[in-house]
Amino acid sequence: MMTLDPLILSRLQFFWVVSFHILLPAFTVGLACYIAALELMHLKTRDRIYLRISVFWTRIFAISFGLGVVTGIVMPFQFGTNWSRFSDITSNVIGPLMAYEGLTAFFLEASFLGILLFGRKLVPPWAHGFAAVMVALGTLFSSFWILAANSWMQTPAGHEIVDGRFHSLDWMAVIFNPSFPYRLSHTVTGFLVTTGFVVVAVAAYHLRHGRAVEECRRMLSMTLWLLTVLVPLQILLGDMHGLNTLEHQPAKIAALEGHWETQAPAPFIVVGWPDQQAEVTRWALEVPYLGSLVLTHSLDGAVRGLKEWPRDDRPPAVIIFWSFRIMVGIGLLMLLVVAVAAWLRWKGRLYDTAWFLRVCEALVPLGFAGVIAGWVTTEVGRQPWVVYGLIRTADAVTPSLTGGNVIASLAVYVVVYLLVYPVTLYYQLVLIRTGPVAEEEGAPAIAGLQRSLPARAAAGAVPEPQP
Repeated sequence: MMTLDPLILSRLQFFWVVSFHILLPAFTVGLACYIAALELMHLKTRDRIYLRISVFWTRIFAISFGLGVVTGIVMPFQFGTNWSRFSDITSNVIGPLMAYEGLTAFFLEASFLGILLFGRKLVPPWAHGFAAVMVALGTLFSSFWILAANSWMQTPAGHEIVDGRFHSLDWMAVIFNPSFPYRLSHTVTGFLVTTGFVVVAVAAYHLRHGRAVEECRRMLSMTLWLLTVLVPLQILLGDMHGLNTLEHQPAKIAALEGHWETQAPAPFIVVGWPDQQAEVTRWALEVPYLGSLVLTHSLDGAVRGLKEWPRDDRPPAVIIFWSFRIMVGIGLLMLLVVAVAAWLRWKGRLYDTAWFLRVCEALVPLGFAGVIAGWVTTEVGRQPWVVYGLIRTADAVTPSLTGGNVIASLAVYVVVYLLVYPVTLYYQLVLIRTGPVAEEEGAPAIAGLQRSLPARAAAGAVPEPQP
């Protein structure tokens, strides 16, 4: 009879819950910032096009933010049910960081979200714009504290261990640990890029169908200008993050590069299949010197191989080898898109090139896929440690947990998420197909949502596969 391993199942459950949840902040963080920018542009210019775009995206933000809060609440329960050893050992460090998130991010969001969603007719325009900025700031604060906690687990600093438990010695060192600045900037920029490609896809969809032309031209133009800056910046930040990881987590770099032997100079393996047992990367297609150039910024720099670490201390190479390449490939594809957009803008054909608009529509999930691939690379690459170099993941699981317990809760999560997420996506697509409309420009976001959904449903509208 097969034994259900509670450790493997707990990791699978955490992957399921987090991989779904991260899709929401990957969208709402950027969308909140975009809405705040639209509100400020409307206040400055009094151009009602910005207002109509803001009302449109605020409706979609309301749905996404609500689901993000619900799925976010689920996550802390797992620390008590599945990872009680981890909670016990690290609570003196992780607990305050989570409390700081509540005192800053949740406070701002709870205080100003109602004004953003319901207060457009009830407060002066400057107050509504201020509320939008505060909600955006709240989402950024949330990212700050969550990534501070995660980064401390990746590169722990500023602590001492007393009686088997972590205690803070220097909160500044805990928060601003060695990987935190790179992880924060790289992740938040990724969130902004993800939202940008969604906005571009929606604008392209409506332009191709000749609807809300003024609004969607403005959406497409301003977002592509932003992406022209953010996509190259994201690649640069990724390079800096990689150099930091090489310094503090060299085993992760060796695994995602597929190197088993220390080499100087080291090639870059474009594709291959790392064989953990045989300690070799099979069918490797290599580019000489490129690995050293990328990782050390030197043609003859040394790159350590996985054989320098005991087998039990090596991350699962094949997973992060391919997740890293998916992430990099998505980044290069995004760079190509913004380069083509710049060329079309120069030619005066940005808004009426049908094939480019179709490409923009098709690429709507690109940012989300990149976020998931990057998260998998980061978290799987940290294994077998839950606090890098100090606590193994196997030692963090709840001692009394059984495989049956986890499989039951995992089944519930799978069913609920597979029900809630498609329904939410359906209503978002309904709103997206409606587009920015002039007669709704003064309506509160939720009121407009309540009016538009039944009308679309009554008309038998079925959303298309892409927005």
